Amino acid sequence: MTDVDLLDIRRGSIVAPAGCGKTQLIVDALSNAKAPLPYLILTHTNAGVAALRHRLNRQGVGRSAYRVATIDGWCMRLAALFPMRSGYSDGLQPKTPSYPKIQKAARKLLEEGHLRDILPANYAGLVVDEYQDCSVGQHAIVYFASRHLKTCVLGDPMQSIFGFGQNQLADWEGDVCRHFPTAVELDRPWRWINAGNEPLGRWLLDARQELMAGRPIDLRTAPNSVKWSVLQGGNGNFDALVDAARVHHRAAGETSLVIGDSRSASSRYRVAKRIPNMVTIEPVHLKDLVSYAMALDLGDGYSVGETLEFAESVMTNVGATDVMSRVKTLKAGSGRKPPTDFEFIVMQVLDAPSYQGLAAILSACSARSGTTVFRPSVLRAALRALELTSDGSGMTFGEAAVRVREENRTVGRQLPKSAIGSTLLLKGLEADHVVVLNADELDARNLYVAMTRGAKSVTICAQGAILNGQTEYKGASS
Repeated sequence: MTDVDLLDIRRGSIVAPAGCGKTQLIVDALSNAKAPLPYLILTHTNAGVAALRHRLNRQGVGRSAYRVATIDGWCMRLAALFPMRSGYSDGLQPKTPSYPKIQKAARKLLEEGHLRDILPANYAGLVVDEYQDCSVGQHAIVYFASRHLKTCVLGDPMQSIFGFGQNQLADWEGDVCRHFPTAVELDRPWRWINAGNEPLGRWLLDARQELMAGRPIDLRTAPNSVKWSVLQGGNGNFDALVDAARVHHRAAGETSLVIGDSRSASSRYRVAKRIPNMVTIEPVHLKDLVSYAMALDLGDGYSVGETLEFAESVMTNVGATDVMSRVKTLKAGSGRKPPTDFEFIVMQVLDAPSYQGLAAILSACSARSGTTVFRPSVLRAALRALELTSDGSGMTFGEAAVRVREENRTVGRQLPKSAIGSTLLLKGLEADHVVVLNADELDARNLYVAMTRGAKSVTICAQGAILNGQTEYKGASS
């Protein structure tokens, strides 16, 4: 790769394949920035903002050199600062943000030139990360901002997997490169070089070119660190997938990611239940928790049963139906054995339902012998929401769950030793080893994103050695 200082680019793009040092390029540029004003760094998620800040802080980059925000967060701030000119009146903290409305207001300000003097008076330039995830509307905002600021965008069209439904992404060649011509394409696989496994990194870069061109890749030409787990088809596949997901070659202290089906969270939970200490990576919307909290009513007589059913969705060895049957027998005085400590807690909460009692049931469930919590982030969020509901603030359980969900959006995902998720949920994460379940079903982009998560090994579960990645894959963030 030719050495490049992205801050010198007047208006252009940097193509950055997975693991080729994109984030470090941003950090290094800001480390050497000499401008009297900060650079504006935009990305897509609050977790992405947190990750960038962490890397910049770790390298000792002063806060005066940059401002980091999400694209939509920055747009909201602009629109709220100029409500008359933007036509936006919902303020900086709307209860339910309308992002299309916010983007429309920000675009109006930028397109009509209201900020032509304000932007260069506040920022030395603009850098936008993960640009392949920009919607058409976000791309327009960045384009109009680039009329007044030096702008460099970084991304990889082969990692563009978030566009579905109404979220139409900007076309890389037709939209992005037309406004931000390619300045350089990164070609050093630093993730694998740093792991002492450069041959794997080079093979993945070659595979990327093949998949981009619509050509198949052949697992038989891969280096030894690419392992092919042969699937036979039929009902026996599940056991084979679970065996591959155990990553038997993982050394002590190493991490692994398993890429499951984006279309079926339940299929990923089935795998996680079978493997001790494996946990799931969850969508930020925490749909299951919010649904449970919104539906729960302490006074309807069902709150304990609903809580046990919720517990059953995040941990093993609950047996909600059996527990309720046993407690019913005990309360009727016909039980042959005295209640266990856990059953006694359930009986107490049945007699006097409370949010503290429901929290006690969840905690007791997770502490039972033989129980494994495979969705710990959901359990932690539920306990936190129950705590907020019980602290006298007047917040309903549903409101508390939404608040916890929004708090969680701002925190980067913590990678456990062994995790399972979808390409959408694991994109941006990396581990020592990755296992791609049902690779035959992935399209080219999802396949490439999945394979590039592992630095030391990649295990591909597929019926054949030839993967063409051309079948459309209608994955969703489930």
